Order: sequence, then structure tokens, then C-alpha cells
Amino acid sequence: MANNAGDLMNDVLRTQTENMATLFGSLMPAAGKADPDSAVQWAKIAARMQSLWTDYQVEQIGKVTDSPPHYADPVKWIATAEAVFRQLPLASPQVQQDIWDEVIALVNAVSGQFGFGPRGSSGPAEEPELPRRDRRFADPQWQRQPFFALLHQLYLLLGEKVMSLAEAVEDVEPARKAQLVFAARAMVDALSPANFPLTNPVALGHAAETNGESLLRGFENMLNDLRKGQLTHTRPGAFVLGENIAVTPGKVVYETPLFQLIQYTPTTAKVLKTPLVIFPPWINRFYILDLNAKKSFVRWAVEQGVTVFMVSWKSADPSMAGLVWDDYIEAQIDAIDHVRERLGVPSVHTIGYCVAGTTLAATLAVLARKGKADKVASATFFTAQVDFEDAGDLKNFIDDQQIETLGTLSPEGYLDGRYLAATFNLLRGNDLVWSYVEKNYLKGEDYPAFDLLHWNSDVTNLPARWHRDYLRDLYRDNRLAVADSLTACGVPVDLHRIATPVYIQAGREDHIAPPESVWKLTRYLSGPWTFLLAGSGHIAGVVNPPSSGKYGYWTCDGAPETLPDFIAGAAEHSGSWWPHWREWLGNVDPTQVPVRGRRKPGGRGDKIIEDAPGRYVSTR
Repeated sequence: MANNAGDLMNDVLRTQTENMATLFGSLMPAAGKADPDSAVQWAKIAARMQSLWTDYQVEQIGKVTDSPPHYADPVKWIATAEAVFRQLPLASPQVQQDIWDEVIALVNAVSGQFGFGPRGSSGPAEEPELPRRDRRFADPQWQRQPFFALLHQLYLLLGEKVMSLAEAVEDVEPARKAQLVFAARAMVDALSPANFPLTNPVALGHAAETNGESLLRGFENMLNDLRKGQLTHTRPGAFVLGENIAVTPGKVVYETPLFQLIQYTPTTAKVLKTPLVIFPPWINRFYILDLNAKKSFVRWAVEQGVTVFMVSWKSADPSMAGLVWDDYIEAQIDAIDHVRERLGVPSVHTIGYCVAGTTLAATLAVLARKGKADKVASATFFTAQVDFEDAGDLKNFIDDQQIETLGTLSPEGYLDGRYLAATFNLLRGNDLVWSYVEKNYLKGEDYPAFDLLHWNSDVTNLPARWHRDYLRDLYRDNRLAVADSLTACGVPVDLHRIATPVYIQAGREDHIAPPESVWKLTRYLSGPWTFLLAGSGHIAGVVNPPSSGKYGYWTCDGAPETLPDFIAGAAEHSGSWWPHWREWLGNVDPTQVPVRGRRKPGGRGDKIIEDAPGRYVSTR
């Protein structure tokens, strides 16, 4: 078994390279018998692949460092996979016999569908009725060819057995068991026959139809990803910041070494007196909230008469190695103060998304402790957690070994964003890793032009010291949930001091910030709060414009004590939750003012730095 997830990924890529070479070796003779011209074509393809591989190896000479490859170690948690798999009762004679009996039964059942074996007297079925279905094997070629039908059915059976054994393990700590189950799922997904050219009939079919061109394109795609150390999800060059993404008009009106502050140009004659400051997560680029005109939360909020400011965090570099959580809290307070001073208002509305929402809660607690809570009129939390006891799948990456590993991955004081991107991708491995391996490596398909996937791949580096502290203090030790256990900006942090009106949005299918975890914020607040459960997950649950008509949301007018109580008493609403939030915001303070002076950035006498989206969003 591979020593870690990086070895696994690299083994998979190397195996695919070897399999492609073997595939050419097996297909070329058949092609030569059928058509000499085809044999020449296959020979050219094979030579081109060999040349590409040689060029790549030459490029890597002299690039070897002590640091692990970027593809390798973002998921070192699988370093424990060998040990935890030993806990599966695979050596039990009864387990082995049960598995063997089911394998024999499956072989007989599948063989019978094709006119073989005990059920074969009636001849092969035109449309086999196979016992297991999975969308990875939906193409008819997986069902109609006996070898591949049996192959993927056996894989699904054995995968089920591995998962059931992992889930049945007893006498281990819950966190350890969760790691075991997650590692088992990752390994099962990685070993799917759909992920390898010699065991994928669809890839073989494309190779035959294109005389090897599809495999050549796929091989080029794979080498390009190896070069950049990151899986490609969308067509390179399809999106340009400020041209077809992040295009809402605005100006950068303030800048520090850590963030830029963007003010968006109003489109209404009057706006709410109290402006809105949005804090996006610094583990991603801010323009998830400004993808395009139809999906942009920013543009929509501006059209609803809200003066919108956006913080654009700088991607970490060696100069930011010493940053800690206090620096991000102070940055949020700095942005709040600058907006208050710029517009001459006593307070601002705020939004904190994901980790920036976690930090916003700490910011509110700090302001309350210092007697300055009135600087914030309201706080909205998008999929944000403060109590990490039930923090979802990401906790599988958080233990002493993984936190220690971060030090080896951050020799210059910052964590390369590609590690984190790979971690998040593996949380949905079949959707965000293996489906692209199949489509773009094995089948050589073109990449789509999809703005959300472009954003997902637009990684951001993190200050390593702060990131380790965050994982240890919040995710592992859950100290933010304990009053005065943490200090920030010179004062203890107690979330119970937050009396600011709060709006909490959670995603019903969120696997990064599960709704059960997000709900817990309500247990720490001393002021009024509104909880809303949105359809879909961590991204689509937030970015759901009214024009899409998707997903829906749930509200509850009672006073539920738990999330199940909320769900039991909730009313379902169709479409986007954004208008519900805007109505709530207006109820906090309905006062409107004309758009004058600095309400419109870049006017006479207003010093601005540059047009939106600014420089920081494009720095690596």
C-alpha cells in the first residue's frame, strides 16, 4: 500500500502512463492487421507520447527538492491508511467465506445475463439487468461487454464490503473511526476501473475511434497538470478577471499589506444608510460572490439599494509568515472603521463567509469586550462555524500528525494553496478528482468553460503559522466554543457577549460546514438571531440568485432549541433566500439616504487606488 496519499496519487498517474503505453502496444498490432495506415498513425501517436514523456522528465531534472510534490501531500492523512485497514476483519474465515460466496453468486448472475454459466441457456440479453448501478458506469459499454460488466460489478461489490467493514469497526475512538471510513472511501474511489485506461471500455472505445488521438490529448492534459501541481477543471484562459468574471463596477478605495477594500458603484438613487462590508474566506478568492452578472450576490445587493464593500484578501507570501489570527481580526476591524469614517456612519452591516464568518464572530466578541460593539449594526454568517465538535469531513484531516506535517509543507512560512485545494477536492473525490481523470486524461475531452470550476481552481496561499493555530485551536481543540479560552487583540474571546442582531445561513447539504454545526452558533448569542436553512451545499446554497429559481429554503417562526426542532417547525419556500435576507437587513435599519459624495466611489476629490477587482485577487 502507498505510504501516503501523495504516493497513491503519483502511483495512479504513473500506472496510467504505463497502462497507456501497454494499451498502445496491444492495439497497434490489431490496427496494423486491419489497416497499414492505421498502424502508421498509432506509431506516430506512440512516438509523440514518448517524446512528451521524455521532455517532461528532462524538465524535472534539477527541480527535485526536499519538499514533497504539490500533488502529493495535501492529504497525508492516508499515511495512516495501512494501519487502520488492519483493523478490518478481512482475515476472518467467516468474512472471507461470505465475500467469496457473494462473489461467486455475482459472477453467476452476471454471466447468466450474457448466455454463460448456469443461466446461459436462453442466450445473451440485449440489455443486461445487472444487480448494481452507479453513475460512473452508466455508459452502455460498461453493461454490454461481458468482461467490463463483470469487472465493474465485482468492483462495486467489493467496495461495498470494504465500506461496510470499515463502518462496523468497534473499539476505536470516533475520530479515528471517521478517519478510517473516510480513508476507505477515498481508496475505494481511487481504485475504480473507470480511472484506468485498460479497464475503461469507454476510454478504449475513444482510443480506437480516434486512432489514439484521444489518449494523446489525455496524456498531454495529465503532463500539464503534473507540471503545475494541480488538477485542471476548466478550460485555461476561458476566464479573465474584470472581463468576464468579477465584473461588477467598483473601485479599490483602501489597501493594506493584508487586504484591499473594494467599494461597488451604486445603481439606485437611494441606498440604505448603513453600508455593508463583506468578509469572504481567505482560503478562496472573493469573486465567488461576483462570478458573473446573473450569479453575482454583489451586483444583486447593489441593485437592492445597498452600499457594498468587499474585502479582497492578499494571497500569502513569505512576508506574511508571522501572521496570526489576531491579524485577521484586526483587519476586519480596520475595514469596518475605514468604511465608517469614509461614509460618516456610526456602524456597518457585515457578512462573514465560512472561515471569515468564524473570525467575524471573534471580531464581534472582541468589540463587545472592548465596549465597541455598536460599530456593527448586524452580522450575517454564510455557512460559518464557531463550535467545531461536529465540523464534518474536514475533521478527518485534523490530528497531531497532520498539523505537524504542515510545517514540512511550509518551508517559506506559507502554505501553498494547491495543498488545500486538493484536500477540498478529495472531500468530493468522484466529482472533483476522478471524473476529471476519466474525462480529461483517459478520454482526452476538452475542458469546459465553467466559471465556478475556474474559481474553485484559483487557489490562495495561507500563512502557515496562522493556519496551524486555526486547525489546532479551533478544529482540534474547539477552544472558540469555550468562553475566554482564547485571546485576541489583547482581550479574552467570549462569544456569549455578542448582542448584535445576527442572520445565520446554513446549507442543507453542506459537507464542509454541516448545518448541525452551523446551527450551534445560535447557542452562543445573547442578542436576536434568525436562522435560515438553504437548499444545496457550501457554495450553491449561498450563490443562489433569484433568477435561477433553484433549491428553495426553510424558515421557522418559533423558538426552536435544536436543529431538528427547527426542521420540524420549518416552512419551505421556493427559490432564492436572498430576498428574505434583504428584508431582514432593512428591518434592522430601514433608513435610506441619497447617493452623494463618497457613496459613489471615484467622484471628484475621492482618491481611489484602482478599478475593481484590484490587484490582490490575482496575486499568487
